[in-house]
Amino acid sequence: MLQTLQEMLQRLALLVSRSTDGESMQKTYIIAEAGINHNGCVETAKKMIDASVEFGADAIKFQTFRAQELISSFAPKAEYQKNATDKAETQLEMISRYELNETQHEAIITYSVERGIQFLSTAFDISSIRLLESYNIPLFKIPSGEITNLPYLIEIAKLNKPVILSTGMSTMEEVKTAVDILNKNGAAEITVLHCNTEYPTPYEDVNLNAMLTIKNELRVKTGYSDHTLGIEIPIAAVAMGAEVIEKHFTLDRNMEGPDHKASLEPEEFAAMVRAIRNTEIALGSEVKKPSPSEMKNIVIARKSIIAKSAIKKGEIFAEENITAKRPGNGISPMKWFDILGLTAVRDFNQDEMIEI
Repeated sequence: MLQTLQEMLQRLALLVSRSTDGESMQKTYIIAEAGINHNGCVETAKKMIDASVEFGADAIKFQTFRAQELISSFAPKAEYQKNATDKAETQLEMISRYELNETQHEAIITYSVERGIQFLSTAFDISSIRLLESYNIPLFKIPSGEITNLPYLIEIAKLNKPVILSTGMSTMEEVKTAVDILNKNGAAEITVLHCNTEYPTPYEDVNLNAMLTIKNELRVKTGYSDHTLGIEIPIAAVAMGAEVIEKHFTLDRNMEGPDHKASLEPEEFAAMVRAIRNTEIALGSEVKKPSPSEMKNIVIARKSIIAKSAIKKGEIFAEENITAKRPGNGISPMKWFDILGLTAVRDFNQDEMIEI
């Protein structure tokens, strides 16, 4: 079973990489973050895979963890977790309900491959890194909370695979340090995602310009992991050059669980994907030239030098008898001073285009 999964994942990874080769426009890699919104249920996870295929994501990403290795029994919940779940339970008790075992992982991976979408998962501990590597996952996603976890960073870097690094709660120095550790220990291509870990993130705390700072200072591919409500900010990030977008989604925001309220429902995610793809098209190339669709308007909107009044043959062209009017299929007004002072070669009626 394991060998079969590895072969299927390798074929799918090649298919995904080929799908963007040779495209002239930017192709944003869109990750549908299922996270723990499956609520520990494989059937729900499969429905989320179906939805991600339907709304056109490039990958669906889950979360792989061993709760006992991830969280101590004394760890408190975040405020957003308290607001969405039983306040009396600990973070460990809450997260334990969403842990997926190996059998569940294999079922979800197999179904992702069958549906033709790239399966990804964020590993939150070293045991989980090794589990995902046993499935030969093509790239590894590092969550914001692990950016200061040295043994974890080294473990992922040693796999010599592409890495996506989220940077919520981080200073620029912490980001630089993490990237340096990954580079020195063998990580392949690194993509750094600007991120804010508040669920939902207030707009005033997004600071999208920090994504550009990361790109310029570290010379890496950059993207954005979004936790705001709505779809505007991921679209703006693409317009600013994000190469990867990650966004949480859920089948229903009213489901029980800590992350549903700050997630998009499928129709909303589909709208975001459409908007991102339209933004990519609109970004175009860096060449300033008339587009094919507007070429026909040049003659209509531009002007030519014409007779302001009737002009007799032999009369001198002067500002009193010539002007510029539409259409633009005659002598361009840019040649105005070349025409002034010339002699009319024939009679011209009012509004007739000047010829020389």
